[in-house]
Amino acid sequence: MNRKLLLALVIAAAVIAFFAFGGHHELSLEAMKARQAQFAELYARQPLTVLAAYFAIYVAVAALSLPGAAVMTLAGGALFGLWIGTLVVSFASSIGATLAFLASRYLLRDTVQRRFGDKLTAVNEGVARDGAFYLFTLRLVPLFPFFAVNLLMGLTPMRTPVFYGVSQLGMLAGTLVYVNAGTQLGQIESLSGIVSPGVIGSFVLLGVFPLIAKWISGLVQARRVYKGWDKPKTFDRNLVVIGAGAAGLVSSYIAAVVKAKVTLVEGHKMGGDCLNFGCVPSKALIRTARFMKDVRTAESLGAHDAQAGVRIEDVMARIKRVIAAIEPHDSVERYTGLGVEVLQGHAVITSPWTVEIDGKPLSTRAIVIAAGARPFVPPIPGIEQVRMVTSDTLWDLQGEPGRLVVLGGGPIGCELAQAFAMLGVAVTQIEKGSRVLSREDEDAAALVGESLRTEGVELLLDTEALRCEVVGGEQRLFVRSGGEERAIAFDTLLVAVGRVARTEGYGLDRLGIELTKQKTIEADAFLQTRFPNIYVCGDVAGPYQFTHVAAHQAWFAAVNALFGRFKRFKADYRVIPRVTFTEPEVARVGLSEAEAREQKIEVEVVRYGLDDLDRAIADEAAHGYVKLLVAPGKDKILGATIVGAHAGELLAEFTLAMKHGLGLNKILGTIHPYPTWSEAAKYTAGEWKRAHVPQRLLAWVERYHAWERGHHGATAASPAGKAGIEEGA
Repeated sequence: MNRKLLLALVIAAAVIAFFAFGGHHELSLEAMKARQAQFAELYARQPLTVLAAYFAIYVAVAALSLPGAAVMTLAGGALFGLWIGTLVVSFASSIGATLAFLASRYLLRDTVQRRFGDKLTAVNEGVARDGAFYLFTLRLVPLFPFFAVNLLMGLTPMRTPVFYGVSQLGMLAGTLVYVNAGTQLGQIESLSGIVSPGVIGSFVLLGVFPLIAKWISGLVQARRVYKGWDKPKTFDRNLVVIGAGAAGLVSSYIAAVVKAKVTLVEGHKMGGDCLNFGCVPSKALIRTARFMKDVRTAESLGAHDAQAGVRIEDVMARIKRVIAAIEPHDSVERYTGLGVEVLQGHAVITSPWTVEIDGKPLSTRAIVIAAGARPFVPPIPGIEQVRMVTSDTLWDLQGEPGRLVVLGGGPIGCELAQAFAMLGVAVTQIEKGSRVLSREDEDAAALVGESLRTEGVELLLDTEALRCEVVGGEQRLFVRSGGEERAIAFDTLLVAVGRVARTEGYGLDRLGIELTKQKTIEADAFLQTRFPNIYVCGDVAGPYQFTHVAAHQAWFAAVNALFGRFKRFKADYRVIPRVTFTEPEVARVGLSEAEAREQKIEVEVVRYGLDDLDRAIADEAAHGYVKLLVAPGKDKILGATIVGAHAGELLAEFTLAMKHGLGLNKILGTIHPYPTWSEAAKYTAGEWKRAHVPQRLLAWVERYHAWERGHHGATAASPAGKAGIEEGA
């Protein structure tokens, strides 16, 4: 028999026996008062035996969360006196509480964390960080049922020694009060009379004490951090924001909206990486590339003799036009009009309250660092001797790229490699790992890899770049694959192996602000650095390098920086969508199958092939799939992966559903216009519904219909078609 089941049965049997044999009556105040003299006489004859029996019974009552612990505490005072009674009850209650804690952990924690882990992340982190404070507060205040505290704490990551030690210390005050009352057991009429409102108020004050102590500790730590720095008596600004990318723009905008005096400093281009080097130019490039593919495949749409030529310099000129058209959204003029002071220059933090812009100091109550990230260029010998570009410098490329080698198989590398191949460029893509898009599920990565090869990309996996050489005027990249070394001739080398946070050149080292293992700035859940008035957001903060996450973090950083003394908010990463704009697109939100396996989260996989979608068929794009991870037996969405045309647009419905707790039944019951790509969401929900059709009920319904027709036999139920279960019936 399963050990957990056996333990659960033993506990259940003990609880049932307790009530069946009248244990709840024996541990009542009336019963204790009636037998006080008898117990006292027995204790006088056999003190050790009575002490041991009392101790064991108390431990059992606390461990099984049975009613009667309060009465037993009173009895301890009546039998043993204040000091011995307090000593015995203190250890017995703490041991019993710890046993209940361990039982809850053994029987329930894995199941609870598996099913509700996404909602418990903040709780787990809070307990891991400040659990002792929370538990101490709960133990001091008798308004909280102690047995509930035992069981609930068992579901958290709190360490057992911490639980035991804090419990023994925290329950000591209450134990003293009850044991002392027990020394006058004969005069007690009811349990409610033991602790007066004044005493309860005192306990509440005691319970608040750890929180006050934590607050004072924070002040002391802040004082220690700021030691040696001179704080100005007045400030020029409420907030200075460093960096005018997505995070910096949103932070400064929020500050201006709430009427703070804010300065935004940018040392390069307004709009940051996304507008100038990333999202905008790459998507403009991809649009042209897809058009050229449409021309080549025009016959599939019934068109003949479609032709088009392309010159990379013209494509680059169009990209610059697109950037110029979007630039006003992020311009100095726009943000100045919104109430933000925008300064172009190099910012350096010279003290926790001072930022110098090109040498001119500006004092501020708070600082938000939103310095972004830059492409990482690996230290490949000889790379400085060849024509090398990154995702930042690519857009200044003069002339045709010629033979293009793309180093990296992540989202940026795949998007750019495929786009240039669609434009007719000879592309070789090199990835050190065994597949592209290593953070996505294998089936999604396989479809993208197949598409890259179909578009003409020579995709080399499990291949390591060794060095660059120029031989007879020809540029070559030497690689190793399968233990063998080979040379790849190229005209342009595009390095796209990832991006690293910009953490140098603006004073972090002077302030002693530390970095994480991922080389981002160390910050807490509130995006606060070691200095309580300095916050970070965007790529420089991590853990995601997405424009939409940077804008999301910016709200928390700005609000906490301006109003943190009253209320702070933890950044919420529970529902983060992501899209790779290859063809097919790969869009995901929440868990992937691989992550579910790694985290040992039980999921049910629901899959719908886009080759079945009418609109996809009409658009000659009937390939890919929608894959959902749902809680077993429920319609709750834990993750969604979409591979196919318009995947990024289709993802929004599932992101909304996950954010607001809407299940598949809600999606199924929503009317989607026909024929649209959005119907894929409804049909995926329909796949889930068909897998959960109550077959027994349908069999009885079929018999009912047969009876209505005057027939007394019943035939086997036929499966519903695609449109058979559409409205969540």
